Amino acid sequence: MSNSTDGKLAEAVENVKLFLKAAFGLEERATAYVRKQAIDDMDNYMLLCFSDLLGLPNPVSYYTLEMLPYLAEDLVTWERRIANRNSVVNDRWGDFCC
Repeated sequence: MSNSTDGKLAEAVENVKLFLKAAFGLEERATAYVRKQAIDDMDNYMLLCFSDLLGLPNPVSYYTLEMLPYLAEDLVTWERRIANRNSVVNDRWGDFCC
C-alpha cells in the first residue's frame, strides 16, 4: 500500500516541478520576445531619423538632428547592430523559426 502511495506522491511532485518549469520558461520567452520587439522598434525609429549616417538620403535630416542630444548614447550601439546584420529578412525569419 505504501509503495503505491509513494509512487503517486513522487509522480505528483514531478508534475508540479514540470508545471513550474514550464510556467517560468514561458515568462522568460515572453519577455525575450518583448525585448526583441522593443529593440527592433527602436532600430526602425533610429533608421528613420539618422539614415543619412548609413548613406541613405534623408530629406528631413536637418530637423532630425535636433533629437541627436537625446539619442546620442543609443546611436553607437544602433550603428553596430545595423552594420552587423547580414539580412533583415533572415533576422525577421529567425523570430518564427525554431
